[in-house]
Amino acid sequence: MKADLVSGLFAATAGDIAVLPAPTLALTPPHRLKLWDLEEKYHCPVIGTCVALEELVRFARRFEFAADPGDEFALHAEAVGLSIHRNGFAEALQKHLERKYAMAVRQFNAARSDDQVREMWRESLARGEVAAPMWATLTHKHASADTRHQVYADIHMLSHQVGAGKAADARRLAFLEQENAAQRRSLLAERRAAEQRETRLLRQVDELAAKLARSGEAAQQAADLRARLAQFEQGSVLVDMGRRLAGVECLNEQLRAETHRLRDLETTLATSRAAAARLAAERDQMAAERDAMERMLLAEEPCGGECAPACAPAPAAPGAARSVLCVGGRTALVAQYRALAQRIGIRLVHHDGGQEEALSRLPDMIAGADAVMCPTDCINHAAYHQLKRHCKRSGKPCLLFRGASVSGFAVALARMSAGQVSLPRAANSVRA
Repeated sequence: MKADLVSGLFAATAGDIAVLPAPTLALTPPHRLKLWDLEEKYHCPVIGTCVALEELVRFARRFEFAADPGDEFALHAEAVGLSIHRNGFAEALQKHLERKYAMAVRQFNAARSDDQVREMWRESLARGEVAAPMWATLTHKHASADTRHQVYADIHMLSHQVGAGKAADARRLAFLEQENAAQRRSLLAERRAAEQRETRLLRQVDELAAKLARSGEAAQQAADLRARLAQFEQGSVLVDMGRRLAGVECLNEQLRAETHRLRDLETTLATSRAAAARLAAERDQMAAERDAMERMLLAEEPCGGECAPACAPAPAAPGAARSVLCVGGRTALVAQYRALAQRIGIRLVHHDGGQEEALSRLPDMIAGADAVMCPTDCINHAAYHQLKRHCKRSGKPCLLFRGASVSGFAVALARMSAGQVSLPRAANSVRA
């Protein structure tokens, strides 16, 4: 979970690790440190972790960076170099970080010793909170050099975990694609088998219909025989006719049994057709979800001007929500959530589920949105129940789904775009 919450972590080579200076003891400063007061080695993780890319681009345009706005690494390197010394950019960035992480700074101000600061950092890291606690710890007036070095080391190791997580996601995607292909092959085989069974049943129906027609003729013959029997009162002819009549009655019983069998076969045929229709519907739904997922994933890949039509966002389904409120989820992935939503023409509004934003804002935000979606595995209980209550009261469509990762959000967003969402029920809401 820690790796998913880190955005823009810095990377260090083996050579960088070898030359890290040993932590040194320092006197506690009388006030919180400013950005330019930090040691030079801390500026890279602060810029990479605490400043989002879009924020860095705005600063670069404001202060006329020499780096190309499209070159992320060059922007990062120039920002790190400028933040080391006090200047206009460093002061503006200092104010921005103080405003952005004001809540975390206030929480860490309760610590009155270096041990308390380090313990609060460890608790935040265990919860998967990185950026805000990192800024509050590095600038805390009671944090020692050892504690700041520990934060530096933790962030460095977390960057390795992020790379490992991305590799695991790639392997998982490959496995899901293989599994999807196997399911499609299995569904196709079942459909062919159902068609073969239907052909056999239709053939049997034709045969039984022919037998039924013959049974009508046999019944007429039996009636003629009964009329002739009335004319015979004695002799071998009467006995012979009796035997023939018994044979005809036996045939009539067989025909009745065949009729019952024909009805059973018709019932079986109807059941088979219903099962085939259900399988076809499930196949179409699986294919639609897979295609939506592929479009979402392909839309994330960069492309040049030549492939612009292919990368254009798919239009939203008729009646789909145009303004969607996402409550909860991973704060570090909100930018990617919004990018996915914009590609299909949806404006995404986010509320962190009470982590830093007040839950009292939820009613107004729900009222201003066309629909609401919420990853149930990344939201606290109070926000979850309040969300369901307000959605039910206001009549807003609500989509609850599991999986706050980018891929899980993409699948849920595809269902939201296709209009597969309804009002929350008394027990639970729509679940993806």
